[in-house]
Amino acid sequence: MSNVSSSVVLDQVVPARAPWSAVVKKGQTLRIIDLESQQAVDALFYNANAYSERYSAQETVIAQGSAYIGKGTGLYSNEGRVLMTLVEDTCGRHDTLAGACSCESNTVRFGHETKYMHACRENFLIEVGKYGMGKRDIVGNVNFFMNVPVLENGELVIDDGLSDPGGYVDLLAEMDTLVVLSNCPQVNNPCNGFVPTPIRVIISEAVPA
Repeated sequence: MSNVSSSVVLDQVVPARAPWSAVVKKGQTLRIIDLESQQAVDALFYNANAYSERYSAQETVIAQGSAYIGKGTGLYSNEGRVLMTLVEDTCGRHDTLAGACSCESNTVRFGHETKYMHACRENFLIEVGKYGMGKRDIVGNVNFFMNVPVLENGELVIDDGLSDPGGYVDLLAEMDTLVVLSNCPQVNNPCNGFVPTPIRVIISEAVPA
């Protein structure tokens, strides 16, 4: 029988298309819940005590030898240290190759008329600005609940999401970590089922039972 339980530090619903950020302290767990299914959640991670250390998709893929993020994956920084570890996962596969949508990429992929649609890069800029960061601080990200098959020719395809309603991931902070999320506003491809929906975020910490 376990003698450890958890205490909720924060429990918040993030509206469709909106940004969110918080510091998850070492030993705390962040749960991201896909409330209605097929909602991509773009995520950036920074050492909360030194923002110059941040998530590295390259280091993470090399360390685990897989193109996808899943249970047991350590999210590595550009200094080769683990920021957070994915300790629970009901979806099974998440993307870290396709990057975040932007007004510029929308224009290239979907036509000039989509240029002024809100995008994840704009959400990221809003949030990192609160911490004194800017465009140069936005690096490769994780796309939770986003299904991006890699074809034999190396092409990436954005396909229908795999998560069920209420699907979630649990991220254990291995150091104090600033987590920045964009509840993806994309409506031009199926990463959100063409209809962005709210998500829920819960930060908890282990306490003696």
